[in-house]
Amino acid sequence: MPTNNKFTFAKAINEAIHVSMKKDKKMICYGLGVTDPKSVFSTTKNLKENFGNKRVFDVPASENALTGISIGAALNGVRSVVTHQRLDFFLLAMDQLVNSAAKWYYMFGSQKPVPITIRLIIGRGWGQGPTHSQNLQAWFNHIPGLKIVMPSFADDAKGLLISSIFDPNPVIFLEHRWLHNTSAFRKKGDYRIKIGKSKVCNKGKDITIISMSYLTLEAIKAAKYLSKKFKVSAEVIDLRSIKPIDWQTIFKSIKKTKRLLVLDTGFTTNSIAAEIIAKVVIDRFNLLKSSPIRLAMPDVPEPTSPSLTKDLYIRADTIVKNVLKSLKINYKNISKDLENPNPSDVPDSDFTGPF
Repeated sequence: MPTNNKFTFAKAINEAIHVSMKKDKKMICYGLGVTDPKSVFSTTKNLKENFGNKRVFDVPASENALTGISIGAALNGVRSVVTHQRLDFFLLAMDQLVNSAAKWYYMFGSQKPVPITIRLIIGRGWGQGPTHSQNLQAWFNHIPGLKIVMPSFADDAKGLLISSIFDPNPVIFLEHRWLHNTSAFRKKGDYRIKIGKSKVCNKGKDITIISMSYLTLEAIKAAKYLSKKFKVSAEVIDLRSIKPIDWQTIFKSIKKTKRLLVLDTGFTTNSIAAEIIAKVVIDRFNLLKSSPIRLAMPDVPEPTSPSLTKDLYIRADTIVKNVLKSLKINYKNISKDLENPNPSDVPDSDFTGPF
């Protein structure tokens, strides 16, 4: 539980918006559920009370229209945080994002910035199935003119969200809902992290593990197990943003470890993991001692049934097995040592939400 020196991921989001709205008196924050009692998993709690209903407000369920409003506001000097409670719902607004928000600055000779931050909740759980569980960051990553941020820790969430809000052009901010109740040491005030700079969460010399969002927690868990049980030293790099990607840190790590494992919350084909491996093989192939490994979701819709989700997700034990495979180390009983939650579509046995 958070203490006075800590805050949850959800509270970090809330503080970031609060700090930004206090700094920019014209900024607005709106979206479906922003002012309801649940306040989007508590991330928008008390914002309306602090800044009034002209700056913080709910909207009708029209994703395309509410996204278009943010573009018009941005072109008139009003930055906004637009919240969609599911990435899946936002797909109705892809035209506004791809053909308007992402293109405007380029098409009009860099004369008009488009300062919009679009919050999208990703992740899965409790049998939400194919249309409420998608991680489609690779879609957005393909579009010139966008930045894509995927924080893994509460303090990073605050620093990256404030940087996203004050970036002059569109940022897609992806929050995995399994992270909202996690906590970290609190960063107070106007705390910012540069977009495009990754974090080395665990230093190592035997293999580089690159991860994003919730999977970073699984990667750290795997690294600790590998060190304790096999004396394997794994370097874990949390991307933090996937557009731009911090290639310098990745290449530096691979030069040291000579091996690479990339984790991705999205589908396998054409994933961010695939792009990272392609770039490494093209630019740093001579550094590698073994073939890179990619772990991502299978190219199938996510099932609703608990029995079908069993063994579907990438967990610490999956990561450990693939690291040992790369290092040609024999193993047994890893799944028994690394306990997985039951049911399987929750992060751990203590998890109580948000849904």
